[in-house]
Amino acid sequence: MPNFNKKRNSYLSVFLLTLFFMPVGCVQKRLGIDNSPQYRNGMVVCAYPDAAQVGLDILKKGGNAVDAAVAVQFALAITLPEAGNIGGGGFMVYRSGTGESNTLDFREKGPAKASTDMYLDPEGNVIPDMSLYTHKASGVPGSVDGMVQAHSKYGKLKWAELVQPAIDLARNGFKITKRLAADLNRNAGQFKKLNPGKTYFIKEGEWKEGDILVQEDLAKTFEQIRDKGREGFYDGVVADQLIAEMKNGDGLISKVDLKNYHSVWRKAITGNYKGYKIITMPPPSSGGIALLQLLQSVEKYPLKRWGHNQDSTVRLIVEAERRVYADRSKYLGDPDFYKVPVDSLLKPAYITARMNNFSWNAATPSTVIQPGTFVGYESDQTTHYSIVDRDGNAASITTTLNDSFGSKIFVKGAGFLLNNEMDDFSSKPGVPNMYGLVGGKANSIQPGKRMLSSMTPTIVEKDGKLFMVVGTPGGSTIITSVFQTIINVIEFNQRMQQAVASKRFHHQWLPDEVMAETGALDSATVIKLQAKGYKITYRGGIGRVDAILKTQQGNYEGGADPRGDDTKLGW
Repeated sequence: MPNFNKKRNSYLSVFLLTLFFMPVGCVQKRLGIDNSPQYRNGMVVCAYPDAAQVGLDILKKGGNAVDAAVAVQFALAITLPEAGNIGGGGFMVYRSGTGESNTLDFREKGPAKASTDMYLDPEGNVIPDMSLYTHKASGVPGSVDGMVQAHSKYGKLKWAELVQPAIDLARNGFKITKRLAADLNRNAGQFKKLNPGKTYFIKEGEWKEGDILVQEDLAKTFEQIRDKGREGFYDGVVADQLIAEMKNGDGLISKVDLKNYHSVWRKAITGNYKGYKIITMPPPSSGGIALLQLLQSVEKYPLKRWGHNQDSTVRLIVEAERRVYADRSKYLGDPDFYKVPVDSLLKPAYITARMNNFSWNAATPSTVIQPGTFVGYESDQTTHYSIVDRDGNAASITTTLNDSFGSKIFVKGAGFLLNNEMDDFSSKPGVPNMYGLVGGKANSIQPGKRMLSSMTPTIVEKDGKLFMVVGTPGGSTIITSVFQTIINVIEFNQRMQQAVASKRFHHQWLPDEVMAETGALDSATVIKLQAKGYKITYRGGIGRVDAILKTQQGNYEGGADPRGDDTKLGW
């Protein structure tokens, strides 16, 4: 025993000396101390550093959260071309400093010429890639109209002040990160193949970190938007360029489609979890309903005692996700075209009944899980940003082109990318889309209809006060990433940065497998799960969560996902 104590004391001395000579930040990291900076006056967390700086500058000029959101949206269209956009769409969840909540749906729409079977061959089979990498893959864009509507209702600063930073970034250029350089190089072949006669993002040799990316045509497009607002995109020279591109590629979007597109303000969906109020997005997002279902499914269980990403915690979450994604496949779609049974899906008794056949003895095969039934029913690439201003106004916005760089087709002369959101419709009942999600009649293709989405921008309250602003990109994994981030804070007492950075896992009913980030599950947990019949597959990063937490001291603390170039800035 004396020898043991001597060795122990020796090891302890070495450890303490090591800590003494380490930089302070490294010591804190080794000891598990989160030294994230906190700010009193406002915060921006988004997917690219230049865009985050634009948002912070707007806050410092006296702009509010929505002003900053508009500026960040347009800056991301320059600096994050794989997901930031003016050729796509998205959702905003807003909460004022006084507690008013609202949501804005600026999701893309199916063109008037769209039809239910438009992606099927004469034998009724889905034509590969037609809903992904052709001009017919694009829905009518909503991002510009959405920003105009948001600014008109809540903005303070002049519109031109919010658009100008994007013009400057496009015309003067910005230094690209290592990650963006790799993305541009990886997609160079498809850019060339799908854009004959265009040279956007093409250069001699490969892109390298620190190269300057200039986008003059896109700068001119933003000048039209700056000077003419909505009409600068949906009419005039930019609209002419978009329609010319459609005609050149046999696309479907017409001038009438552009004229008729309008964003929609919708009532937020709200729910409660252990005293926290969840404010989230209604359909055509599936995210809000699914998030509330997941939270209610696990609420009565002792997750805190079981521990983060431990055997029982993982099994419970996977079984809840399995059932929620089955419901998503049947019941969720555009509420303007389809009666979504929101109240029935969120009834506590229904959610409890859905979990009744969950057994601790073995995994529930997805083949035996079908969408639930109830009385009265009638038959990855995206980006997110969270912003809070000095008055406590908060905006949670998720926006997308669908795939990375959308359809990878540029509008000639205008310099922006077309989305491939039509793939988010159900091309054929039971046939999965690019994210493996299965849909049916509720999400069938129709003219003027908004395609179903997994985007889940969310705001959380505690005791009537702002608590968290959260969201993420990630296709089908968006819902589960937001869910896990929320419970990481509430159940596992993680600080915001740790909650965002923690390893994640995902299940979506079909395929019947638990997708886990490398390192998310320890070996003992994996052995236990496999013994109960769970199939584990490993993949790269799941989601890129950007979130803000309001501390008990009234400060803002950010979480910027280390899986990307995400950045948090405050003042």
